[in-house]
Amino acid sequence: MKTPSLPCLALAALLLSANAARADDTAAPRPLPLGKGSAAGNFIAEMADKHHFSRRQLRRLFQQVAIQPSILERIAKPAEAKPWHAYRKIFLTEARIQNGLSFWREHANVLAMVQDRYGVPPEIVVGILGVETGYGQNTGGFRVIDALSTLAFDYPKRADFFRKELEEFLLLCREEAANPQDPKGSYAGAMGLPQFMPSSFRHFATDFDGDSRRDIWRNPNDAIASVANYFTEHGWRRDETSAVPVTVEGDGARQLLDNDLKPHQNLAQLQAAGVKIPAGLAPDTNVKLLALEQPDGYDYWLGMHNFYVITRYNHSPLYAMAVLELGQAIKARL
Repeated sequence: MKTPSLPCLALAALLLSANAARADDTAAPRPLPLGKGSAAGNFIAEMADKHHFSRRQLRRLFQQVAIQPSILERIAKPAEAKPWHAYRKIFLTEARIQNGLSFWREHANVLAMVQDRYGVPPEIVVGILGVETGYGQNTGGFRVIDALSTLAFDYPKRADFFRKELEEFLLLCREEAANPQDPKGSYAGAMGLPQFMPSSFRHFATDFDGDSRRDIWRNPNDAIASVANYFTEHGWRRDETSAVPVTVEGDGARQLLDNDLKPHQNLAQLQAAGVKIPAGLAPDTNVKLLALEQPDGYDYWLGMHNFYVITRYNHSPLYAMAVLELGQAIKARL
């Protein structure tokens, strides 16, 4: 999965002008500093003391790690900074819908079994896999250890988070008997069809086939079940709606917009502010008012509990809405 709050995006093309023939040394991969007192050196010592890794083997491993400036460039430009109408165009494409339709048909039996077991409908799982990797077409080309090391030791803004994920990654590789130099993923270190971060893999990845392997890279069945398990563990409620569109009269409702993604607003409060509440919602339902920017205004939605659960995968309402709309578009084609 994708890191909470960090998107897992398609790799962007880096356009070089004709005048940029000379390589910029700052853009080239560079060795990870391992000297005494370095952040990486301290990390190695901690892993040895805390988890009984061999210091010599870890030093040998990290000598093969490269800091990637291109990763720092990409993480500084998240797609979630775009307005909704631009963000939506990235994922709600005819090609992605058609590929999602093919994926759903091919794995219909597994999706049905997973829905029965976990309560997560196929359109949610297919929407996630479509947004994250185009159903496995683009799982990322960075070595995970390079991505996590770059962000853990050369990105102070979120160094603590990525240092923890690097710790989880080394534990994951030891548990799964994998070579840490092999797995590839996104620029943020997210892995496989569902783009799980290492901590998510360790806690939520599922062996659906019973072959004693949790293969989210090559086994769509494991990936499907792992996404559903992730949502179940984060409180998904079976058979509940995730979000509903609403109309708004006047400007009063804009005062209720905030950054809290949890459903914390009551219907009476919203109605008094000019929100037309759809029929059928229980009066005591808590919701989150969403305003999605369009070229000529805003689309308004009420996010329910399950919408909040989707944002546990990526802490962005734009991401959650893209998942919902893509899944529904594919479902409508069946």
